[in-house]
Amino acid sequence: MHEEQPQVHLARYITIAVDIATRIVRGEYRIGQKIFGRSTLAGKYNVSPETIRRALTLLQERGIVDVMPGVGVVVKSDRAAREYLADYNQKKVLLDIQERLSELLKEREKLNYEIDKLTNQLLDYTFKMAGRLQKLDEITVPDNSPLLGRSLAETDFRARTGATVLSIYRNGHEILSPEAKTTLHAGDVLIVVGTPESARMVDQMVNGNEIDG
Repeated sequence: MHEEQPQVHLARYITIAVDIATRIVRGEYRIGQKIFGRSTLAGKYNVSPETIRRALTLLQERGIVDVMPGVGVVVKSDRAAREYLADYNQKKVLLDIQERLSELLKEREKLNYEIDKLTNQLLDYTFKMAGRLQKLDEITVPDNSPLLGRSLAETDFRARTGATVLSIYRNGHEILSPEAKTTLHAGDVLIVVGTPESARMVDQMVNGNEIDG
């Protein structure tokens, strides 16, 4: 379930003041023209008289309208309306940036949580698998090994141990990826890859504990 993102909104009286100023700049309301009374404006914008009062006070403070008792709201200056809208647009840009930044911070927080969660899962899995990971081992074939003279295929090496012979060092030479028909000699050093359990089984085979006669 996602938490609802907090939103940053302009106060309603400000948006009403902006709308009236915009109409003045467009020429819908001309200098000297009476707009409406507070009650009419409250009905027009579907807000309380107090909200209209605050909007008109803002416009009057900026020199855009005059609020005359017994007369109503009269347009005073379209230039002041343009200046007010310019200021408003600058603040709106900052407000939009603030809102987008807030959203991105929330997204980053969520991503950090997911990254931490996956990292912990990976570490947990790695530790569990640590004892079963493959590794390289060197195992020397002794002089009395029952594997002497027998090939890797004959000993069924891979099936019995689960290990793979990568190479055999013999008399200073390396036999890379030995074929299944390669026979084993005394002193051969087997380079095998497999789990720790596989290495143990190879050692047992080489020393005669796991091979059939």
